[in-house]
Amino acid sequence: MGILEAEDRADTFVPHAFTERTADLGEIRMNHVVVGDASLPALLLIPGQTESWWGYEQAIPLLAEHFQVHAVDLRGQGRSTWTPGRYTLDTLGNDLVRFIDLVIGRPTYVSGLSSGGVLSAWLSAYAKPGQVRAAVYEDPPLFSSQVDPAHGQSIRQGMGPFFALLHKWLGDQWSIGDWAGASRAMPAELPPVLLRAIATMFGDGEDADLAKPPQNLREYDPEWARAFVSGTVTVGCDHATMLSAVKVPVLFTHHFRQVDDETGHLLGAISDLQAGRVRALVEAAGQPFTYLSFPGMPHAMHDADPELFARTVVEWVGGLPDES
Repeated sequence: MGILEAEDRADTFVPHAFTERTADLGEIRMNHVVVGDASLPALLLIPGQTESWWGYEQAIPLLAEHFQVHAVDLRGQGRSTWTPGRYTLDTLGNDLVRFIDLVIGRPTYVSGLSSGGVLSAWLSAYAKPGQVRAAVYEDPPLFSSQVDPAHGQSIRQGMGPFFALLHKWLGDQWSIGDWAGASRAMPAELPPVLLRAIATMFGDGEDADLAKPPQNLREYDPEWARAFVSGTVTVGCDHATMLSAVKVPVLFTHHFRQVDDETGHLLGAISDLQAGRVRALVEAAGQPFTYLSFPGMPHAMHDADPELFARTVVEWVGGLPDES
């Protein structure tokens, strides 16, 4: 299957509060919104895996009081181009480098959730000189989204089984598309220790409509899931090497996490051990590192508590050297 543009999936989408725009980056067209006055500092918001830009919809007005906010759909998600066989951190990161050049056009703060937090880390290390002012890593699966990480649990001991199930039942580009089958298979195909987290994400019980996937998944290419489980997404981008190259100040927010005593399985995005290694590598690279722990917070703070998320980002940026 070749690339798929938004018009190929026109019946997938629903309206939102902000006007969506398209930026032609060459290989892909990137969907995005821009909210806030151009006289304010620029902030780029990078969604996590299975999330479109509108995951930030409640946080954007709060952030737009302090920034000109740019929120994007990554390739393979939302209204941006789907590119079979072309999902790697380096490819996704370079899309954002081009977006900063062509759309934002000035130095920007960057903030990403989950896989978007890994891409925020990528930009903090590998963006062009002067593009990124500072980076927020919102509950990022650094090390834990790798098949063979330098530290701690791999993706196979975390959310890997869930991503494997998604790909098995939905297929690249929704070529299988059996959401009801995926829902029914979860109790049998996922480790019991993960089931509570999956139920929280998607809802459960007899009243659940198994025939209808949630909107965010309808806008997501399940090949992303295969890329993470197989390890192809990180080919050429080792996390330890990347973090050793960070060139800007970092804010790391760490949310709910547990390690199952019996199996060693990681519940949550990243363990305390792995977060500690992130800090050590960034500080060894000579960059300031602010760590904030929110152990009772769900994965996406910007969705669960947009006011706290916005306040956390605004206060941290305001405390950076030479920032007002």
